[in-house]
Amino acid sequence: MSKTTQVVHVAVGVIKNSQGQILIAQRSPHVHQGGLWEFPGGKIETGETPGQALQRELHEELSITVGSFSALGKVHHDYPDKSVLLYIYVIDTFTGEAHGHEGQPIQWVSLAQLRQYPFPEANLAIIKMLELPELCLITGTFSSPEDFITKLEASLARGIRLVQLRLKEVDRQAQLG
Repeated sequence: MSKTTQVVHVAVGVIKNSQGQILIAQRSPHVHQGGLWEFPGGKIETGETPGQALQRELHEELSITVGSFSALGKVHHDYPDKSVLLYIYVIDTFTGEAHGHEGQPIQWVSLAQLRQYPFPEANLAIIKMLELPELCLITGTFSSPEDFITKLEASLARGIRLVQLRLKEVDRQAQLG
């Protein structure tokens, strides 16, 4: 990919229904990455914020009006023929009944079903983001290995599923030993 290649900025919506399912759409066969499934959205036009583009695109493509949404993150990906920067949002509320207004097939799927569909490479990072637990425990100090285990078990019992071990006071040799 040439460093002079312009980056295409795209607003992407992870749309969830009341059952927690996620809406995906199949790309038209004649466009870039045609035939693959994706999270709906589209290019950000000049003068638009990513949030404005998201609302416009989802209304145009799916005939829905976005209610509440929150930023999930950004993904930059270089394809052989273009570079994209995806601004990803989770849409928890919307009005209207989603349908492929531009003729594209759409499907409501569970998070676990997402990997059964072929997605463009840039969208795979979104799936990874969605699969992460909502909460992460970053360990603090502990007085002994037993104290650590007790605190860890209590956190796991409360639903924590991702732990980052922070060892500020342990010297490097002890970590490697």
